[in-house]
Amino acid sequence: MEPRISARSRKFTDKHEWISVENGIGTVGISDFAQEALGDVVYCSLPEVGTKLSKHDEFGALESVKAASELYSPLSGEVTEINGALADNPGLVNKSCYQDGWLIKMTVANPAELDELMTEDAYEKYIKSIED
Repeated sequence: MEPRISARSRKFTDKHEWISVENGIGTVGISDFAQEALGDVVYCSLPEVGTKLSKHDEFGALESVKAASELYSPLSGEVTEINGALADNPGLVNKSCYQDGWLIKMTVANPAELDELMTEDAYEKYIKSIED
């Protein structure tokens, strides 16, 4: 059985991506707040495996019935895997943004960059601050 990604290990960006790192590989997705704001995702544009990303680089986009949203890399590294299931079932991003609806996996070139991201608690506070 695949280990569940614990919320504690998840870090967030101010653009609503999350990353959790295990054994030097980061899994990246979008937050529940982001998937709700987007609405039903109908198309995912993701990078090719081997794409090198710097922190904040645009790496793809999600399109929903009402909007398109660019995706930005939370860290620097190289794409090692993309979630192929999203090609046929982009709605996984809505149904399971923290589990089955992950977007890419990537190496972590500079682990110190993780410290610049928000914890789950800090992210919750950030969301409240932008909603007011």
